[in-house]
Amino acid sequence: MRLWIDSFGIGGPLIYIAIYSLTPSLMLPAIPITVIGGVLFGPIRGTVYVIIGATIGASIAFLVARYMGREWVEGFIKEGRLRELDEKVEKQGWKIVAFTRLIPLFPFNFLNYAFGLTKIRFSHYVIASFIFMLPGAIAFVVFSSSIFDILKGRGSKEFVIGLILVLIVSIIPLVYKRRSRGQGAE
Repeated sequence: MRLWIDSFGIGGPLIYIAIYSLTPSLMLPAIPITVIGGVLFGPIRGTVYVIIGATIGASIAFLVARYMGREWVEGFIKEGRLRELDEKVEKQGWKIVAFTRLIPLFPFNFLNYAFGLTKIRFSHYVIASFIFMLPGAIAFVVFSSSIFDILKGRGSKEFVIGLILVLIVSIIPLVYKRRSRGQGAE
Protein backbone atom coordinates (compact mmCIF):
# COMPACT_ATOMS: atom_id res chain seq x y z
CA MET A 1 0.00 0.00 0.00
CA ARG A 2 2.89 2.33 0.82
CA LEU A 3 4.28 1.84 -2.71
CA TRP A 4 0.86 2.54 -4.21
CA ILE A 5 0.45 5.80 -2.24
CA ASP A 6 4.07 6.78 -2.97
CA SER A 7 3.41 6.25 -6.69
CA PHE A 8 1.17 9.32 -6.60
CA GLY A 9 4.05 11.50 -5.42
CA ILE A 10 2.86 14.62 -3.64
CA GLY A 11 -0.70 13.60 -4.53
CA GLY A 12 -0.42 10.52 -2.29
CA PRO A 13 -1.54 12.31 0.86
CA LEU A 14 -4.44 13.86 -1.06
CA ILE A 15 -5.55 10.40 -2.23
CA TYR A 16 -5.37 9.14 1.36
CA ILE A 17 -7.35 12.14 2.67
CA ALA A 18 -9.97 11.64 -0.07
CA ILE A 19 -10.35 7.97 0.85
CA TYR A 20 -10.62 8.83 4.55
CA SER A 21 -13.15 11.56 3.75
CA LEU A 22 -15.49 9.01 2.16
CA THR A 23 -15.20 6.48 4.98
CA PRO A 24 -17.75 8.02 7.41
CA SER A 25 -20.39 8.58 4.73
CA LEU A 26 -20.11 4.93 3.74
CA MET A 27 -20.35 3.87 7.41
CA LEU A 28 -16.97 2.15 7.21
CA PRO A 29 -14.89 1.86 10.39
CA ALA A 30 -12.42 4.70 10.87
CA ILE A 31 -9.84 2.90 13.02
CA PRO A 32 -8.33 0.80 10.17
CA ILE A 33 -7.97 3.90 7.97
CA THR A 34 -6.39 5.76 10.91
CA VAL A 35 -3.91 2.95 11.50
CA ILE A 36 -3.03 2.93 7.80
CA GLY A 37 -2.34 6.67 8.04
CA GLY A 38 0.15 6.07 10.83
CA VAL A 39 1.84 3.23 8.97
CA LEU A 40 2.05 5.13 5.67
CA PHE A 41 2.97 8.61 6.82
CA GLY A 42 4.46 8.34 10.31
CA PRO A 43 3.34 10.07 13.49
CA ILE A 44 3.36 13.73 12.47
CA ARG A 45 2.24 13.72 8.85
CA GLY A 46 -0.06 10.78 9.61
CA THR A 47 -1.81 12.74 12.35
CA VAL A 48 -2.23 15.75 10.08
CA TYR A 49 -3.68 13.68 7.22
CA VAL A 50 -5.89 11.59 9.53
CA ILE A 51 -7.43 14.59 11.30
CA ILE A 52 -8.04 16.38 8.00
CA GLY A 53 -9.65 13.29 6.44
CA ALA A 54 -11.71 12.52 9.55
CA THR A 55 -12.95 16.10 9.84
CA ILE A 56 -13.88 16.31 6.15
CA GLY A 57 -15.57 12.91 6.33
CA ALA A 58 -17.51 13.83 9.47
CA SER A 59 -18.56 17.08 7.81
CA ILE A 60 -19.78 15.34 4.66
CA ALA A 61 -21.92 12.89 6.65
CA PHE A 62 -23.25 15.79 8.76
CA LEU A 63 -24.24 17.74 5.66
CA VAL A 64 -25.89 14.71 4.06
CA ALA A 65 -28.06 14.30 7.16
CA ARG A 66 -28.69 18.04 7.46
CA TYR A 67 -29.94 18.47 3.93
CA MET A 68 -31.66 15.13 3.51
CA GLY A 69 -33.19 14.55 6.93
CA ARG A 70 -33.46 17.73 8.99
CA GLU A 71 -36.82 18.74 7.57
CA TRP A 72 -38.28 15.34 8.49
CA VAL A 73 -36.89 15.67 12.03
CA GLU A 74 -38.46 19.11 12.45
CA GLY A 75 -41.85 17.68 11.53
CA PHE A 76 -41.35 14.85 13.98
CA ILE A 77 -40.31 16.94 17.01
CA LYS A 78 -42.78 19.81 16.99
CA GLU A 79 -43.00 19.91 20.80
CA GLY A 80 -42.08 18.09 23.97
CA ARG A 81 -38.81 16.68 25.23
CA LEU A 82 -37.28 16.06 21.81
CA ARG A 83 -37.85 19.71 20.89
CA GLU A 84 -36.20 20.80 24.15
CA LEU A 85 -33.24 18.53 23.48
CA ASP A 86 -32.91 19.88 19.94
CA GLU A 87 -32.91 23.44 21.26
CA LYS A 88 -30.25 22.59 23.87
CA VAL A 89 -28.09 21.09 21.15
CA GLU A 90 -28.53 24.28 19.13
CA LYS A 91 -27.29 26.39 22.07
CA GLN A 92 -24.66 24.09 23.56
CA GLY A 93 -24.03 21.67 20.73
CA TRP A 94 -20.28 22.11 20.63
CA LYS A 95 -20.08 20.81 24.22
CA ILE A 96 -22.02 17.70 23.28
CA VAL A 97 -19.86 17.19 20.20
CA ALA A 98 -16.72 17.68 22.32
CA PHE A 99 -17.91 15.16 24.89
CA THR A 100 -18.85 12.50 22.34
CA ARG A 101 -15.64 12.96 20.34
CA LEU A 102 -13.38 12.87 23.36
CA ILE A 103 -14.94 9.75 24.85
CA PRO A 104 -14.74 6.99 22.24
CA LEU A 105 -17.81 5.15 23.54
CA PHE A 106 -20.03 6.76 20.98
CA PRO A 107 -20.07 5.41 17.40
CA PHE A 108 -18.26 7.90 15.18
CA ASN A 109 -20.20 7.31 11.96
CA PHE A 110 -23.62 7.34 13.62
CA LEU A 111 -22.81 10.59 15.44
CA ASN A 112 -21.90 12.36 12.20
CA TYR A 113 -25.37 11.74 10.83
CA ALA A 114 -27.13 12.27 14.17
CA PHE A 115 -25.58 15.70 14.68
CA GLY A 116 -26.62 16.65 11.15
CA LEU A 117 -30.23 16.09 12.19
CA THR A 118 -29.95 18.57 15.08
CA LYS A 119 -29.88 22.36 15.07
CA ILE A 120 -26.19 22.62 15.94
CA ARG A 121 -24.37 25.14 13.80
CA PHE A 122 -22.20 23.51 11.18
CA SER A 123 -19.18 25.63 12.12
CA HIS A 124 -19.47 24.65 15.80
CA TYR A 125 -19.76 21.00 14.81
CA VAL A 126 -16.69 21.08 12.56
CA ILE A 127 -14.48 23.00 15.00
CA ALA A 128 -15.45 20.85 18.01
CA SER A 129 -15.07 17.65 15.98
CA PHE A 130 -11.61 18.67 14.79
CA ILE A 131 -10.32 19.68 18.22
CA PHE A 132 -11.80 16.82 20.21
CA MET A 133 -11.04 14.05 17.70
CA LEU A 134 -7.39 15.12 17.77
CA PRO A 135 -6.33 13.29 20.98
CA GLY A 136 -7.64 9.95 19.70
CA ALA A 137 -6.15 10.53 16.26
CA ILE A 138 -2.75 11.34 17.74
CA ALA A 139 -2.86 8.27 19.99
CA PHE A 140 -3.75 5.79 17.25
CA VAL A 141 -1.48 7.30 14.60
CA VAL A 142 1.58 7.48 16.86
CA PHE A 143 0.98 3.90 18.00
CA SER A 144 0.40 2.54 14.50
CA SER A 145 3.39 4.41 13.05
CA SER A 146 5.64 1.99 14.95
CA ILE A 147 3.93 -1.26 13.95
CA PHE A 148 6.62 -2.30 11.44
CA ASP A 149 9.38 -1.66 14.00
CA ILE A 150 7.62 -3.93 16.48
CA LEU A 151 7.08 -6.63 13.84
CA LYS A 152 10.80 -6.52 13.11
CA GLY A 153 11.56 -6.91 16.84
CA ARG A 154 12.74 -3.34 17.34
CA GLY A 155 11.30 -1.18 20.05
CA SER A 156 10.75 2.51 19.44
CA LYS A 157 9.80 5.56 21.42
CA GLU A 158 6.80 6.01 19.10
CA PHE A 159 5.51 2.60 20.16
CA VAL A 160 5.83 3.40 23.87
CA ILE A 161 4.33 6.88 23.50
CA GLY A 162 1.57 5.58 21.23
CA LEU A 163 0.76 2.72 23.58
CA ILE A 164 0.51 5.10 26.54
CA LEU A 165 -1.71 7.47 24.54
CA VAL A 166 -3.98 4.64 23.33
CA LEU A 167 -4.30 3.42 26.93
CA ILE A 168 -5.18 6.92 28.13
CA VAL A 169 -7.80 7.37 25.40
CA SER A 170 -9.17 3.91 26.18
CA ILE A 171 -9.40 4.63 29.91
CA ILE A 172 -11.42 7.84 29.44
CA PRO A 173 -14.75 5.97 29.06
CA LEU A 174 -14.06 3.94 32.20
CA VAL A 175 -13.25 7.05 34.21
CA TYR A 176 -16.36 8.73 32.85
CA LYS A 177 -18.58 5.77 33.79
CA ARG A 178 -17.10 5.62 37.28
CA ARG A 179 -17.57 9.36 37.82
CA SER A 180 -21.12 9.20 36.45
CA ARG A 181 -22.02 6.41 38.87
CA GLY A 182 -20.41 8.30 41.76
CA GLN A 183 -22.35 11.48 40.98
CA GLY A 184 -25.59 9.54 40.54
CA ALA A 185 -25.22 8.07 44.03
CA GLU A 186 -24.90 11.51 45.67
